[in-house]
Amino acid sequence: MIDMQCVVDAQALLGEGTCWDPKAQCLWWLDIFAQRIYRYDPATGLSEAFSTPEAPGCLAVRERGGLVISMASGFVFFDPNTSVFESIIDPESELPETRFNDGKTDRQGRFWSGTMFDAPQQPMRKIGALYRLDVDRSCHRMIEGVGISNGLAWSPDGRKMYFTDSCGSKIWVWDFDPKSGGIENQQVFADLDFIHGIGDGATVDAEGCYWITVPFKGKVLRFDPSGKLMRTFELPTDVPTCCEFGGRELDVLYVTTATLRRSQSELAAHSHAGGLWAIDAGVKGMPARPFAG
Repeated sequence: MIDMQCVVDAQALLGEGTCWDPKAQCLWWLDIFAQRIYRYDPATGLSEAFSTPEAPGCLAVRERGGLVISMASGFVFFDPNTSVFESIIDPESELPETRFNDGKTDRQGRFWSGTMFDAPQQPMRKIGALYRLDVDRSCHRMIEGVGISNGLAWSPDGRKMYFTDSCGSKIWVWDFDPKSGGIENQQVFADLDFIHGIGDGATVDAEGCYWITVPFKGKVLRFDPSGKLMRTFELPTDVPTCCEFGGRELDVLYVTTATLRRSQSELAAHSHAGGLWAIDAGVKGMPARPFAG
């Protein structure tokens, strides 16, 4: 039996953005709809929450201290000690229908995050994009025509980049240039159509295998570097949203989940929906590189 437990019963509306801080030995994550950032210390079990002025999408630890976050209005720095937010850049200020979503740092310490269409009363339009925030704070649009940015991760050697648009079932992989941050040679890595699924947040383990959450199916999948499905983890709640390895040995897979504003009766069959879950996955992850800017 897989060792799996809910470590923070946050009842998050939309948990996301898992990021392990190796220096502080804590996990950062967030609730997009509740506009909240969480810091979980597994040594003490303490969970702290910080409010954000707008919907956050993802975050990463910053080398100089604090966090870098993508939010509804672009990239910002956040100091948890002072609760001060510092705006960096809003690359889609002309697009009120989009907001930032999934992202993380690459192996060289650049911060990546993509946007998604977020205008519920309008038909879906693929007007989002994936952006790279460099150390000098310059921002570069890397992929266009995106509906819902998700699934971002890099191979251990930093030469492959994974990404998915949750408007479809395909997971894509690009050749990645670690020096320049450039991408080329887009190919299909895997297709979740076999379970009629879409991908959400993702990570890569030390063996080079790609892990992705599959919302509405209650699954976390592990693919080998060739795109072959190796393992399937079933959660007792249906909307896993993001995953990352953490713990002193990087041997715990942390998974966020969501309630999506459903009622208690609608969630009756789901255990600890919206909670932060810890799974003994039997492998180790890769240390996250702090944002170097």
